[in-house]
Amino acid sequence: MQTMKNTQTKPLILKCFFFSLFLSVPIFLLSSSRSLGSKTTDAPPGNQRAGDLRIRPGYNSYEAYIERQLNKTLNPKLRRIWTTRDWDRKINVFAQFFEDLKQRQLLMNESKALCIGARVGQEVEALRRVGVADSVGIDLVPYPPLVLEGDFHNQPFENETFDFEFSNVFDHALYPDKFVGEIERTLRSGGVCVLHVALSRRSDKYSANDLYSVKPLTKMFGRSELLHLRTVDGFGLDTEVVFRKK
Repeated sequence: MQTMKNTQTKPLILKCFFFSLFLSVPIFLLSSSRSLGSKTTDAPPGNQRAGDLRIRPGYNSYEAYIERQLNKTLNPKLRRIWTTRDWDRKINVFAQFFEDLKQRQLLMNESKALCIGARVGQEVEALRRVGVADSVGIDLVPYPPLVLEGDFHNQPFENETFDFEFSNVFDHALYPDKFVGEIERTLRSGGVCVLHVALSRRSDKYSANDLYSVKPLTKMFGRSELLHLRTVDGFGLDTEVVFRKK
């Protein structure tokens, strides 16, 4: 009798097991599909386009972006050109730009000035030669005494440090909003920011963004007013944009 009872119980247990397994499979699949559907992946910077500002593709991480920028900054041939053949030529051109800004009362000898993305510091030297002695630059690679080490996405300065900030490397910003945000953070109230940008042509192969009008700039400079806009010839950059922080 005991043997017969055992043999009857086993089929019943197996039936219950298979029935529960049958019910669990759809639940597992439903749960899995919900889990997969909830996954989010941040779009790479290169997939972003907001109106007249496009972030170029090709950067899988911020580290990859920095590495590419350093490939240009540390290029021995370029650094030799910047410090020899281009040295006086660029200083003279920058000095003309800064003298014009002084005539329009946008830059003073007493101004505390910053040049953003200054490479080996031609623009800093130009500022000093036109009388703006308290001038310094930042770049990923320092070039003492003119240029300090610094990332323009995260300037190494306190709030409201400068009266004047100049840059001709906006096109190298992977995060333009952070680039502009750091300018407005470190610029004093009433301070002036001058950008040289390319609108009518595309910048070099190391550029991280393409700008097609000044509209994105005026939107990002939310704490500043647009003072001046003009065409210039600035080493491949064609437009000068001037903002004053409110």
